[in-house]
Amino acid sequence: MAIENLTTPPARPVGPAAPVRLSRRARLVLFVLCAAQFMVALDFSVLNVALPVLGRDLGLGRSGLQWAVTAFALPSGGFLLLFGRIADLYGRRRLFLAGLAVFGASSVLATLAWDPASFLAGRALQGLGAAVIVPTGMSLLTTTFPEGPLRDRALGISGTLLSLGFTVGMVAGGVLTDTLGWRSTMGLLAAASALVLALAPRALSESRTPDRPRLDVPGALTVTGGLLALIYSLSTAAERGFGGADVLVTLVAGLVLLAAFVVVETRSAAPLVSLPMLRRRTVAFGNLGGLATISMMTTTVFVLTLYLQEVLGLSPLGTGLVFGAQGVASAAAGVYAARVIGRIGARRTLALSLLGQGVFTAALLTLGEESGVWPATVAVSLASVCHLGAIISYGLTVTSGVPDEEQGLATGLVTTTQQVGMTVGIPLLGVLATTQGSLYGGVRLVTGAAALVLVAAGVAVAAGLRRPAA
Repeated sequence: MAIENLTTPPARPVGPAAPVRLSRRARLVLFVLCAAQFMVALDFSVLNVALPVLGRDLGLGRSGLQWAVTAFALPSGGFLLLFGRIADLYGRRRLFLAGLAVFGASSVLATLAWDPASFLAGRALQGLGAAVIVPTGMSLLTTTFPEGPLRDRALGISGTLLSLGFTVGMVAGGVLTDTLGWRSTMGLLAAASALVLALAPRALSESRTPDRPRLDVPGALTVTGGLLALIYSLSTAAERGFGGADVLVTLVAGLVLLAAFVVVETRSAAPLVSLPMLRRRTVAFGNLGGLATISMMTTTVFVLTLYLQEVLGLSPLGTGLVFGAQGVASAAAGVYAARVIGRIGARRTLALSLLGQGVFTAALLTLGEESGVWPATVAVSLASVCHLGAIISYGLTVTSGVPDEEQGLATGLVTTTQQVGMTVGIPLLGVLATTQGSLYGGVRLVTGAAALVLVAAGVAVAAGLRRPAA
C-alpha cells in the first residue's frame, strides 16, 4: 500500500516537522489489526480470574489449571514462525482471515465445552488461530506503515493495546465470571473475532514477498517441532516435576530439534530465519528484553490472581478490579511512552523499563497472608507501567532497520517472543510454586525469581545495546 494512501497532508505548510496524520483508510487498517492483537492478548488473560471457578466446574485441579492457559499457548508459540513465513510467501491477508475464522470457531467450541477434553481442544485450536493472526497481523502493520514516525505511532498503539488487552481481560473475566459464568469469557472472544472478521476483508490489501522463494520445509519442521516439544516439557514439568520420562524425552528432543534448526538454517538457500538478522544486536537483545518482560509479567499476574483469591479470599470481581487498576495505569503509560522513547530512544527505554519492572515486582515480596489489596494493586500497577514501556520499545528496537521483504521474519521473531514469553513463564516458574508447602510461600518464591530475571535482563540489554549496532 502506498504511503500516500496512509497519510493526510496538512492543508498548508506548518514548518519543517509537520506531524503525519493518518488517513481514514489507514485508521481503519490500524483498527482492524490492533483489534485482532487486542483480542489475542485478551484470550491470554480473560480466563485467569475465572480459573478457580472453571476448575471446579470442569473437574480440573489446581495443578491442572495451568493447562487452560498452556493448551492455548502451546500451538500459538510453536507455529508462529512457520505461519509468519507462509504468510510472507503466499499472502498475509489471506492467512490473517483464515486465522480469524479458526479462532472464532474454536472460541465457540470452548464456550460450549462439556468436559476438560473438549475445553482444552477448543483452547488448542484458539492457539492455532492465534499463531496465524499474530505474525500476519504484525507483518501487515509493518509493511503497511513505512519506517519512521508513522510506523512508530502504529507500533506504539499496537503495543499499548497488547498490554491493555491483557489487563482488560482480567477485569472482563472477573465481571463476566461473577455475573454470567466463566463460559461467557469464551463467548466474548467468539463475538470479537466475528466483528474483526467482518471488517477485515474491506480494510486490508493483499501483501506478500515479491520474489516468493521456496518454503524452507526442513527449517519449518525442526523449529516447530522443537518449540512444541520444549513448551510441552516445561508445561508438564510444572505439574509433575522434571523426573518424568516424557518430560525428559521431550525436553531433550526440543533442544536437539532447535539445535538442528540452527544447522539447517546455515545451509538453506531460503532460510526460515535469517541468521545474519539474529546476529544484529538490536534483534538479539531486543527479543531478550521482550521475552523477559512478557514472561515475568504473565507469571506475576497468574500467581497474584491465586494469591488474591485463595490467600486473601477476594472474589473474581474484586480480583478483576485490582487488575483493572493495572489496566488504567497501562493506558496512562501508553500516552507518554512514545514521548519517552522519542526523548531517550527505544533502547534506553527498554533497559530502564526492565529494571523498573523488576523493582516493582520485588515490592510484591512485602505482601503478607493478611495484607490489604491496595499494596498489591499499587505494586502491580507500577510494574505494569514499566512493562508497557518495555513492550513498545522492544518492538521498535527489533524491527528498526529491517527491509520490507524481511519484515515477516523480524515480526515473526517479535511475535514468537511474545507468545513463547506468555507460554514458558507460568510453567517454568510454576515448578517453583508447586514445590512449596503453601501457596503463599510459592507466590513469594515466584515473584522473587521474576524480579531477579527482570533486573538481570535490564542489565544485559543496557550492556548489549549501549552502542549503535553495526
